[in-house]
Order: sequence, then C-alpha cells, then structure tokens
Amino acid sequence: TVTIAAMSWREMFTDRKLQSLIETGIKQNTDLNVARLRVEAAEAALITAKLSYLPSLGINAEGGGSRYDGTTAKTYNVGASASWELDIFGRLTAAKRGAVAALQGSRDYQQAVQTQLVATIADSYYTLSMLDTQMAINNRTLENWRATVRTLEALKKVGKANEAGVLQAKANVMQLESSQLAIRKSISETENALSAILAMPSHSIERNNLTEASFPDTISIGVPLQLLSNRPDVRQAEMELAQAFYATNVARAAFYPNITLSGTLGWTNNGGGVITNPGQWLLNVIGSITQPLFNRGVNIANLNIAKSRQEEAKLLFRQALLNAGKEVNDALTVWQTAKSQIEIGERRVSVLNDAVRKTELLICHSGATYLEVLTTQQSLLDAEQTQVQNIFSKIQGVIKLYHALGGK
Repeated sequence: TVTIAAMSWREMFTDRKLQSLIETGIKQNTDLNVARLRVEAAEAALITAKLSYLPSLGINAEGGGSRYDGTTAKTYNVGASASWELDIFGRLTAAKRGAVAALQGSRDYQQAVQTQLVATIADSYYTLSMLDTQMAINNRTLENWRATVRTLEALKKVGKANEAGVLQAKANVMQLESSQLAIRKSISETENALSAILAMPSHSIERNNLTEASFPDTISIGVPLQLLSNRPDVRQAEMELAQAFYATNVARAAFYPNITLSGTLGWTNNGGGVITNPGQWLLNVIGSITQPLFNRGVNIANLNIAKSRQEEAKLLFRQALLNAGKEVNDALTVWQTAKSQIEIGERRVSVLNDAVRKTELLICHSGATYLEVLTTQQSLLDAEQTQVQNIFSKIQGVIKLYHALGGK
C-alpha cells in the first residue's frame, strides 16, 4: 500500500497556496541552501579520495651553469615524474569509503532539512488558518454579546434585569475585544516567522480556510520498522556510523608501512662529467617502503580515539531509531485523539447553540436571569474555540506523521 512515507509533499499538501509557499521555501531557505553547499563539499571530498588511487604526476626542469679554468659548462635536466602509493593495507580504500558515507550523510542531512522545512511551513500555514477561524468566531460572538447587552439594557428599563447584569455583559464584551487584539498579534508574529523561514521580508501570507484542509482519512496504525529507514535523520546517523567505522580502519592502517613507487623520465645533457648536446634520455625508477618507528604511541592514541567515536556513533544510531519510533507513535496518537475529539466537539457545539437560543427566549418570556444567558454564551464560545483547536490538532498530527516518517 502507499504510505505517507512514500508520498511527496505535493501529494500530502494539496492546498495550492501552501504549495506555493513550500516551493519558495525550498528555493530560498537559508538552512536548506547551506545543506546543499555541504553536499557539494562532500562531493568534492569524494573526488579527492578517488584521485588518491591514481599516480601523482609532475614536471621537473632544472638547469645550471659553472665556469672553471676559463671553461663554461651548462647543464639541464627536463623530465616528468610520477609517484604512486600502493594500497596494500587498505588505507586509501577505507578513506574513499568514508568519503562515500560522508557524501550520503550530507545528502540525508539535506533531505532532513527539507522535510523539517516543509513540515514547519505547513504547520505555520495552518496556524494562520486556525487564527483566522478563531478571529471569525470571536467577531461573531462579539456581535451576539453586544446584542445581549442591548437586550439587558432594555429589560433593565422594564425592571426585568439589573445594573449588575448589564455591567457583567459589558465586561464580557471588553474581554472579547481584548482577545481580538491578542489574536491579531499572534497572526502578525506567525506571518513574520514564516516570512523569515522563506528568507523574505515580512509580509502578509495568503491562506485558505481551515475547514478546506484535506488529508488522507485513514492512516495505518501499524508502522513497520522498515518505514523508519525512510527518515533522513536515521539514514544520516547510519552514515555517520559508517564514517566512524572507516575512520577506525584508516587509523589501524597507520601501523603498517607505506609502499610507494616513483620514477622519472626525461632528458639531460649531463652524462657523468661529459657534456653532450643535445641531451640523452634520463630514466629513474625507485621503489620505497616507509615504516614509522617512533610514532607508535600516537598511532595507538589515534586508534583509540577512532574506536571511541565509532562506539559513540553506534549509540547515536540506536537512539535515532528509538526516537523515530517514538515520534511516529506520538503523531499517530495526536491524529487519532483529535479525530475522536472533533466528533464529540461537533455534538457539543450543536447542543450549546440550542442552549443559547433557548436561554435568550427564556430571559424575554420567563424568569430566567442574565447569568444563565452569559454562562451559555461563554460555554458556546469555549466549545467553538476548542473545536477549532481539535481540527488544528488533527492537521498537526498528519504533519507530524509526515515528518516522523521522513516525507519526501
């Protein structure tokens, strides 16, 4: 079956305005561009490691002149030299494989940054949509409470309400007006933060209504461990373990001698004291073996350091797997809980809407007090705000699950 881990962000987040923001973030985000540069550096390091298998080539040219007893002698040597280290003990191979692991790790890091970036942009986008919905609820409730104030003032004139009830209703109106200012502040701060993520000056963010968000309706509860291999941070931890393993091999190879073949081919006019011109062929071949004698203690220390780092990388890799499993379970719990809470919240809002209508009728036609009206209106506001939060929590669960499974 197709899992969230196999879906691209375009398939997961179908909102056109959100897709446009994500595209901008992928193109301009500073952290992601830094990650790309790290990949380029790792690719260059791998090329260097591969070139170490080839001979190092050079051109040597030297000339000299001397004068003795009225005779001037001029000599020259022109030749090409080559030097090649034999990789008998695997030092170069271990270094190359370590560079391959480093390159893959840098690519995984880039993917991890992109996945985090997509999740952050989506979370900020739907946060703005949630704040818009909360603002709309506040505005609607504010109008209802202002109408309640007018009703209570009219009832006070005919002796069915008192001044305390009117003042309490006005206080509730002022509380809502203060909440509106707080929501506007949150909207501005969220837009500023999202603009910074997009590497753009602060500006207004276009978004759709929260109720228009659509995601998969069913998510598999059982998540195989293999799916965690899609997570770029887990793969990165694995590559760091591989790097540490090959670094240990390089440190171990330092105990063995280096074997190098070198040679020179060219021309010279210095033939053992007899000056000839034009010159003669010059051929030189040397094989050398170098065995360190006095730095064994340093090599032992370097090997112990490499082994410790390898063990550290292994522990971090194991912990990365455990953290990945925890995040997947947490995201599933958030999604499932919010889904159930939304169902309960819908029924609660419906019941409280009926209660508000009936208490408003009762205060006009019976002995109901203003306190009952204010209480039911406050309960309805709380229920509507909670329902918005439940919807947002469900969306957050999907976003977290996308991130936890290493979405593409």
